[in-house]
Amino acid sequence: MKYGVLTYANMRGVREIDRIVELCKRDLAFIWLTQGEQPKRDAFYDFINKKLTPDILDDLNYQLLRRFKKEGLITLESLFIDGTKIEANANRYTFVWRGALNYHLAGLLDTIDSLYTKYNTLLEENKYDEKYGFGHARMFVIEGMDKVREVIAKNRKRKLAKHKKIANNSIIEIDHCSPLDLLNLQKNLSAIADGEGIAFVYGKGKKKSEIQRLYEALETCGSRLLEYKESFEIMGKDRNSYSKTDLEATFMRMKDDHMMNGQLKPAYNVQISVENYFIIHSYVSNDRTDYNTLIPIVEKHIKAFGEILKETTADSGYCSEKNLMFLKEHHIESYIKLQEHEQRKTRAYREQIGKYYNMELQVFEDEHYYICHDGRELRHLRTETKEREGYKQTLEVYGCADCSGWEHKAKCLYRYDPEKDVDKNKVMKINERWDELKETSHTNIQSEKGIRNRQIRSIQTEGHFGDIKKNDHFRRFHHRSAEKVYKEFMLYAIGRNINKYHRFLCGKLHKFEGKSAENAA
Repeated sequence: MKYGVLTYANMRGVREIDRIVELCKRDLAFIWLTQGEQPKRDAFYDFINKKLTPDILDDLNYQLLRRFKKEGLITLESLFIDGTKIEANANRYTFVWRGALNYHLAGLLDTIDSLYTKYNTLLEENKYDEKYGFGHARMFVIEGMDKVREVIAKNRKRKLAKHKKIANNSIIEIDHCSPLDLLNLQKNLSAIADGEGIAFVYGKGKKKSEIQRLYEALETCGSRLLEYKESFEIMGKDRNSYSKTDLEATFMRMKDDHMMNGQLKPAYNVQISVENYFIIHSYVSNDRTDYNTLIPIVEKHIKAFGEILKETTADSGYCSEKNLMFLKEHHIESYIKLQEHEQRKTRAYREQIGKYYNMELQVFEDEHYYICHDGRELRHLRTETKEREGYKQTLEVYGCADCSGWEHKAKCLYRYDPEKDVDKNKVMKINERWDELKETSHTNIQSEKGIRNRQIRSIQTEGHFGDIKKNDHFRRFHHRSAEKVYKEFMLYAIGRNINKYHRFLCGKLHKFEGKSAENAA
């Protein structure tokens, strides 16, 4: 009964629990659904938080989609994917930035380093190291702080020149950032104070001993260090910010900026996959970009319906080697626009003489080499590999033996200085697998079917987001944490699917086949 009430409320665009409780008392449709009962708000919250799990919601949605498939409304063989950012239920000015943490941590480490020096000096001057058997204390080292300090020094110079600051978002190794080391020093100081009969005093008019002042300074630095470490652990390695009100929300740049000053707000990146106007899957992420959201959606589809997916259509925000390689491994056609799709149409793109795709490729005795615009050969030098997120990237390196005398050398070489780089020769790194994947996807989207798929994606996914934000005023979540946010959106998505189904039954909505005669977008 509660699930029916929640679903019907979302069909009518009502998501607030207090509003649903009020409708259960006054609205005839809700009174009929509850059979005269009047559930309290705590009953709904208990049902959503404890019983209505994300897996159960997904299963209920998939049951509905299987019925749509039997009726011929969807095939589950094609997905059109897009995303939007929806504001989280968090205060706008409770942000924590990685750059600010790095800056303050650098200053704190300098302070701790000076305390270590004072501690060692205290032990050596008073012979406490020999008397109590305490050794020389060494400051712990945190990897990545050298780069942080380098950026801080550059920003101080840029501030004097009134230039824009450089982002200081380096990932540091927080595992080596141990407040327990400071706690051990405090224990040593406490043991020395007990052995020497030095009492710690508090209150006005009482002078603290050197040991007590050092002890309290270490305690203050240890608590601050612990706070920074907890903040880094909350943020993880994939985010540069989070909100103190909703720890899983990330600050993102929103299109609907009420102050028109590029303000960042705590938000979630909501992804939907659509077929024939129905929302097949939804995925909530705190990642600001769309690169890492395509694979989880496709994996959900495979897990729910098996290996029946034939094609996926998305915009350039999803174009990456990892995503295209994943689709190829699962025999799924990629209709994803390339990031340089618009640039490929320009004459400037075709006239970049330093790019390998504008050079002539030759093959001699199974050896590939390129010929530049001056007729010089770029032979294969070596193969390099890089470890990326979840896969290995292979780069083929080609180089020219001698580029001297080439009049357009400055246009051909990357970052060429005529005075310093006189003997520099052309070297280029090519990811051949990535190029092959891109060309396949580009060929697909340029075909007649690809043009139609891009039209369908633009109309259906953007149409959903227009309804969600403009017509249904779904611009901000009511719950906090990624799991509760996902459940809130899935309830809304199921309500939308039922409304779409009703429109199909009434003949108000028909399947969109696309306009194949139109030009490519």
